[in-house]
Amino acid sequence: MPVSDVQTLLAGISLVLLLGWAVTAWLAVRRANQLQQELALSRQLLESQRHETQQLQQVIHQQQARHAGLEVRMEHQQESLDTLRQQLEQRSTQLTQFEQQSHDWQLKAERAQTLSQEQARQIDELRQERQGLNERLLSLQGTHEQLGLEHSTLKNTLEHRQQHFTEQQQLLKDSRDQLKMEFEQLASKIFEAKGQAFSQQSQQSLDSLLKPFREQIDQFRAKVEDIHHKDTQQQATLASELNHLKELNRQITQEAHDLSTALRGQKKTQGNWGELILENVLERSGLIAGKDFKREVSMTTADGQRQRPDVLVYLPQEKHLIIDAKVSLNAYTRYINSEDETERRVALAEHVQAISQRIRELSDRNYFELPGLNAPEMVFMFIPIESAFVEALKADEGLFQKAIEQNVLVATPTTLLTSLNIVRQLWRFEDQNKHTAELAERAGKVYDKLRTFLGSMDGIEKSLEKATDAYQKARDQLVNGRGNLVKQITDFKDLGVSVKAELNEDWTDRAALELGHQRSDTADLPTEDR
Repeated sequence: MPVSDVQTLLAGISLVLLLGWAVTAWLAVRRANQLQQELALSRQLLESQRHETQQLQQVIHQQQARHAGLEVRMEHQQESLDTLRQQLEQRSTQLTQFEQQSHDWQLKAERAQTLSQEQARQIDELRQERQGLNERLLSLQGTHEQLGLEHSTLKNTLEHRQQHFTEQQQLLKDSRDQLKMEFEQLASKIFEAKGQAFSQQSQQSLDSLLKPFREQIDQFRAKVEDIHHKDTQQQATLASELNHLKELNRQITQEAHDLSTALRGQKKTQGNWGELILENVLERSGLIAGKDFKREVSMTTADGQRQRPDVLVYLPQEKHLIIDAKVSLNAYTRYINSEDETERRVALAEHVQAISQRIRELSDRNYFELPGLNAPEMVFMFIPIESAFVEALKADEGLFQKAIEQNVLVATPTTLLTSLNIVRQLWRFEDQNKHTAELAERAGKVYDKLRTFLGSMDGIEKSLEKATDAYQKARDQLVNGRGNLVKQITDFKDLGVSVKAELNEDWTDRAALELGHQRSDTADLPTEDR
């Protein structure tokens, strides 16, 4: 085969390979962009579901608090109801006794009519008091039934919302795990496929290039043995062909290396990876997305410019923290991948320059001046790789201090996690303070309720004392004194009045004891005092 045909064939093969690699790389980038868009939509859906979950939790907490208050109120009402029932039973017993006594008095003596009218009046008062107690009892029973109905309704609502919340929480967890697993599998497949494709294509290219070269060597040796006088001309041709093959091989190797480096160092890919590490740190800190922090909150400055920080962390007392995760690590990637010491020094200097440039950009944005944002004059600049910041500090020991002077705090995953744990503790203290204030408010309400209840108890006590006094007065009129009613009724019997039944011995004995006690007291007096 002529040398010119071989060269043409090699050039065509190289062109086809280059076009194949370019198409493959373009398809990979396009697929990665589609995956990123799908991941962003999934994150938005997950954020919305998390927000709904937080709202459901707040409603559940409110319903639980109201449920507990109703239970306490029902217990108090039940105690009051039991007390009033006991009092009503006592009043009913007393009223029955008085009615029976009044009936006996009316049958046995007309002379006791005046006293009977007085007793009837007292009975009416007791009846009115009993009626009032009955009305209050009915009112308390109605309140008790209403509270029981409200308790049942709230309990059913709470159970329904608790079940809905559990289902939503499980759905969120399943969706998140599924998305994470699919993303990891897809990313692993893409990187593995690209690595195998580059290795196979490079090996095939070298084999396809070296195989014609070996054939040319064999042909050249044969020609050298056959035609010695063409030795000089063939050697020159072979040297030119060797140089061409070496240059072509070097170009193929360099293009493969450049393509691999470009894929590793894409700014968008690095940014997404840094945001993924930041999200992992936020989750490990215990903060809740949508409640304790938000991603990419869009804000407008006083002059109409749009600002969108990566993460906005909420602090107690309506304060905020801002975290940025868009630092470029292209130079650091070249630094760790390069084997040449000179290239490493240059890449490290560019890495320090990139961090310094990002610090100046964040300082110039003045996030703390945004309307509605109560943030300190410090912005967290997140570097997802610990060693990237360590190497930069080794190269420029004053880098951290310069960042502080420009109101920027450089944070790695370890330091940011520590800071976010402090934020979580602050929120815990804030919640404890809120609970303490709520307990104090509830204690005040309980005190007021107890004061009202004790007032009602005082009223009941006064009514009981009044009823006791009325009973004692009526009893004294029955058995006390020489002209007591029992004595007069007994005298009727002595005068020959016929009766159907004797009086209860307890009453007659009590009246006799009272009379005997009075005679004894009179006998003990001196004669002049009688």
